[in-house]
Amino acid sequence: MRKNIGVILAGGVGNRSGFSTPKQFVKLAGKPVIEHCLATFDSSRAIDEIVIVTHKDCLTDVEAIVLRGGYKKVRKILQGGKERWESSWSAIQAYEDDPNNKNINLIFHDAVRPLISYDILDRVSEGLKTHGAIDVVIKAVDTIVKADDSGNFIDSIPDRSFLRSGQTPQAFHYDVIKNAYRKALEQPSVKVTDDCGIVLQFLPQQKIYLVEGSQYNQKLTYNEDLAILDKLFQFKKSSYDTEIDEALFKENKDKVFVVTGGSSGIGLEVMNLLKKHGIAAHSLSKREGVDITNIESVKKAFADINQKAGRIDYVINSAGLLLKEPFGTMEYSDLMKVISTNYIGAMNVAYAGFEYLKKSSGGLLFFTSSSYTYGRAFYSAYSSSKAAIVNLTQALAEEWAPSNIRVNCLNPERTLTPMRLAAFGREDESTLLNATDVGVVTLKVTVSPETGLIVDVKKKA
Repeated sequence: MRKNIGVILAGGVGNRSGFSTPKQFVKLAGKPVIEHCLATFDSSRAIDEIVIVTHKDCLTDVEAIVLRGGYKKVRKILQGGKERWESSWSAIQAYEDDPNNKNINLIFHDAVRPLISYDILDRVSEGLKTHGAIDVVIKAVDTIVKADDSGNFIDSIPDRSFLRSGQTPQAFHYDVIKNAYRKALEQPSVKVTDDCGIVLQFLPQQKIYLVEGSQYNQKLTYNEDLAILDKLFQFKKSSYDTEIDEALFKENKDKVFVVTGGSSGIGLEVMNLLKKHGIAAHSLSKREGVDITNIESVKKAFADINQKAGRIDYVINSAGLLLKEPFGTMEYSDLMKVISTNYIGAMNVAYAGFEYLKKSSGGLLFFTSSSYTYGRAFYSAYSSSKAAIVNLTQALAEEWAPSNIRVNCLNPERTLTPMRLAAFGREDESTLLNATDVGVVTLKVTVSPETGLIVDVKKKA
C-alpha cells in the first residue's frame, strides 16, 4: 500500500501580484488561503500525511496556523526556495533517506488554490495506483491562438479538443519525481515552472496521466481574483449520494443530535434514521412543547438535553413553514408566522446552540429552498426568508470557524413532505424527492468536515 503525502507549496511572497502580504496568508472566507487547502488535505481520506513548504520568513506563521487548527496529518514544515521548483525539491529531499520511499506518492498542490476538493484528491489517489505521474487538468473552453515570433500575428490555432488547462495537484511516485529532478539539476539551469514539466522534459518515457479537475479549483494570482474566489466559496458544493452509509452511523454512535422540526417531514426521517441505528436523537417541535420562535423556549430545551445527555454534537434545523398566498392579501399574522418560523427560529436555534457546539466542535445544519436564488410569487415571505438562511449559513461558517463549528445548508429540490402537500396539493410523486433520501443526505452533510456549503439535493434523472 503506497502512502499518499500531500505537499502544500506555499513559498511565494507575492511581491509581483499587488498583495501587501504573501498570497497564501490573505484572508478568504474567514481563513488564510493556505488554511482552506490544509483543511481539505487534512480531512481527506486520500491523504495520509502532509508537508508544507514555505518561505523562511513565513515558517512561524505556518506553524501557528497548524497549531491553531489542530491539523493532525502535518508532519513537516519545510523551508522552500526562491523558485517553485526549489520548494518541490525541498520536499523531495525530505524523504530521500526514508527507507520506505519506494512506496511513497508525493502530491504537490499550490497553496493559492483554496477550492481543492475531496473529489479531485480521490481521483488523483486512484490514478496513482496504476500511473507514476498525474496532472490535474480541465478542458480548454476558449480558442487558443499561437502567435508568431513577433507576437503580433496568428501563427496557428491548435485544435481545442486536444488542449487542456493545467491545475494542481500534480502527483508522482516518489522515484519518478526524484529521478526527474536529479536529471534536471544536472543541467546548467532549470527553467521549467511545474513538476509535470520537469518529468515531461527529463523523463520523456514516463507517461503522465490526466485527471479531471474543476472550474472551481482556481488560483489566486492577482487582487482581482479575490472577488471571484469569494463568490465561488459562496456556491461551493460537494457531492453526496442517497445511499445509506453504515460507517457514518458507527462513527457517530456516541454523538448527540438535536433535530428541530423532528416530528414531521424530513426532520422525522432524520430522527427515524438515527434511532434505527441507536444514536441519541432529540426532537424539538411544538408537539414536544418547544416553540423555536421563542428564544427562551429553545434555550431551555437545549439546556435540558445537555443536562440529560451531557453534550450536544449536532443540531439540524429542519423546522419550516410554507404558506402559499399572495403577499398583498396575506394576513399579517400569517406573514409573521412564516418569517418567525423560517428565519427568527433559525436564528434562535443557532444562538442557543452555539455554546454547546463550541464545546463539542460540532456542526449546525440549516435548510433552504431552491427559491432562495429567485423570489417566487405567491410565497415571497417564504422564499426571501430562505434566501436569508443562505446568507446566515455563510456568515456563521466564517464567524464560527475559529470555534471549530461547521455550518452548512441543504437545498433539496421539491420533496414529498406534509408541508409541501398542504401548500401544493397532490402532485406526481415520481417527480418529487423521497424524504428518506433527503434525510440520508442531511446526516452526511451534518457530520461532514466541510463548512459553509450550500448543498443541492436533486432527483436522479
